[in-house]
Amino acid sequence: MIKIILLIAGGAIGTLARYGVSGLIHKYFNGTFPFGTLAVNLIGAFIIGLLWGLWEGFKISSNMRAFVFIGILGGFTTFSTYTLETLNLFQNGEAKMALINIFANNVFGLILVFLGFFASKGLIEII
Repeated sequence: MIKIILLIAGGAIGTLARYGVSGLIHKYFNGTFPFGTLAVNLIGAFIIGLLWGLWEGFKISSNMRAFVFIGILGGFTTFSTYTLETLNLFQNGEAKMALINIFANNVFGLILVFLGFFASKGLIEII
């Protein structure tokens, strides 16, 4: 039961953070391209790589991992919104923007997971 409560709390935190970050990005980059969704997905990719690397050598409880990775980061990043926005770009005749969105979310997301993971190793050495 505690894991369910942690998932609910983490999901709420992540969702509110996504709403805030995405809204802030849209305030400054309002246009055809979904920069807000891209930003939360890339930030989330970096953070998950960083935390995975930092926590790799520590005994972090499964409840804490679920709270952070499934709850907070699952609520923060958004695959469903990304795919819907991509569909909408295609439907609106913005095929080039749709392909850029696919590339940016997937390729840069993978790169940032790796960068976060390797950054964590550098931090561990410093500590």
